[in-house]
Amino acid sequence: MQDMVVVRKEGLYCVPGDFYIDPWRPVARAVITHAHADHARVGHAHYLAAAPGADILRARLGADIALDTLAYGASLTHNGVRLSLHPAGHVLGSAQLRMEHQGQVWVASGDYKLEADGTCAPFEPVRCHTFITESTFGMPIYRWQPQAEIFEEINAWWRANAAQGRASVLFCYAFGKAQRILHGIDASIGPIVCHGAVEPLNRLYRQEGVALPETQTVSQGSPGSPGSKSEGGKRSPSSAYAGSLVIAPPSAAGSPWMRRFGDYSDAFASGWMRLRGTRRRRGVDRGFVLSDHADWPALQQAIAATQAERVIVTHGQVATMVRWLRQNGLDAGAFATEYGDEAIEEMPAATAEPAPHA
Repeated sequence: MQDMVVVRKEGLYCVPGDFYIDPWRPVARAVITHAHADHARVGHAHYLAAAPGADILRARLGADIALDTLAYGASLTHNGVRLSLHPAGHVLGSAQLRMEHQGQVWVASGDYKLEADGTCAPFEPVRCHTFITESTFGMPIYRWQPQAEIFEEINAWWRANAAQGRASVLFCYAFGKAQRILHGIDASIGPIVCHGAVEPLNRLYRQEGVALPETQTVSQGSPGSPGSKSEGGKRSPSSAYAGSLVIAPPSAAGSPWMRRFGDYSDAFASGWMRLRGTRRRRGVDRGFVLSDHADWPALQQAIAATQAERVIVTHGQVATMVRWLRQNGLDAGAFATEYGDEAIEEMPAATAEPAPHA
């Protein structure tokens, strides 16, 4: 029997359905698992995605894209293939694609995590014969603490900086990670300022009913927190941000935009902070190990929950994961894809106000 999904130069292709899954080159029909830029790209003639992510896709790819949506769990049949989208727990609107054809069921998971965070629908295991999985953090070293512990570490860092009259600048991905942090922290500690790449996405999350604290951008003026005053009784720009938490994408680090915060402490929130060398290369004061991807035990748990007999790994620690799966008696292989580019995921939203560069 021919495989339902194969790799073409454009991306992952569903043969009987005649459509692509998160293709990296322009195609006629694309099913998009989520709106991170390595999975959702411009140029496709027609898009299908989960309904909760529709506005974010339009914001990042253009308001005029030809986009159809499906509610989670709803289905449609295209060229004899029954399609449905199920929560992946990665970011708002993220989905796994279930494909059923002639008695065979394949699931393409996109990116996913198992720990529910309140900013998107939690991961839903989907039984299948063949499971297409990521493996971004598919090595035993990657094991996450409960997110509540990480949020308390962030709160303690922010409180300590505020007590010393400093701003706290936290670098993280603008889409997904920033909103997860905003949802999880103690907003009573002080004002929250978001970079222009983050704030438009905050608004889209709020429109979908996700509870986020009050935030503002630099262009809206300083938060007005108490601080020392310069000669003449006027508050200096840097002291105006004392005690604030500043949420910014990694691309803002070292840019002129940062100068306004004066004396600040900086940190980076990412699963890669699990590696000490990554924190040193980033040159930040603190690293918080917080990822929107499954860790090593969660990858194993998710794969087992599908009861799949065959597993195909798309990106990340591919060789390690394939070897582990085979050692555990599964038919495992890999697809060569163009997913998982950290630099692409850091790109700001299409609707973001331009970041000041001078």
